[in-house]
Amino acid sequence: VSDTQVRETIRQWMAGVWFAPNALKKKALVDTLHGLYVPYWTFDAHAECPWTAEAGHYYYTTETYRDDKGRTQTRQVQHVRWEPAAGRVEHFFDDEPVPGTRGIHANLLRQVEPFPTTDLVPYDTAFLSGFVVEHYQVVLIDAAKIGQDAMVAQLRQMCAAQVPGDTQRNLQIAPTFGGQTFKHILVPVWLLTYNYGTRTYQVVINGYTAKMAGEYPKSFWKIFFLALFVLAIVLIVLYNQ
Repeated sequence: VSDTQVRETIRQWMAGVWFAPNALKKKALVDTLHGLYVPYWTFDAHAECPWTAEAGHYYYTTETYRDDKGRTQTRQVQHVRWEPAAGRVEHFFDDEPVPGTRGIHANLLRQVEPFPTTDLVPYDTAFLSGFVVEHYQVVLIDAAKIGQDAMVAQLRQMCAAQVPGDTQRNLQIAPTFGGQTFKHILVPVWLLTYNYGTRTYQVVINGYTAKMAGEYPKSFWKIFFLALFVLAIVLIVLYNQ
């Protein structure tokens, strides 16, 4: 993605962030845009994950009660019937990404992922000409732990989706991993860092897909007046009932 396209995307984004101060477009210059190659680790693994849980099934009974005028009324009351449940999830994780950088805010990188790993090419200095290449700051052993924690979290969601019934509790999983491999890759990123007041903000653009995520200051007065407007609408609705 060219820097010209990125600059225009950032200008449009800054014009559209409604809660930002009006002065942001003038003070947050885009001249500090940098093209980077950022290190990532990717992990592959085959996971087997047996699980147990209690599956809850809703059922209803009719209850008689007296209203505030002393009249007899009936209503449906919801109950839960709990039953033991068990199952197994098998899943292959392909290129689970873990950023190797600490300089770019992790939540922004997550928002601009994925970087299509199916289009990876062997390392070639020609790709890097004119760009900053960052050395990885997260070592392999730490990245592997982060990657496996992310896999376990995804497995928990997969197992939860298998539990039958209407609700569940006491989900227990026991994942094991095999065939684990890793790669060290470099991904293209455009990074804008700007100051507003005393704080520093970042805007990150995926250099391959152009997906963007950014931070910006919030205007106290815009939020305050919006809250007053919503409160006024609520009061009008309540008054007319």
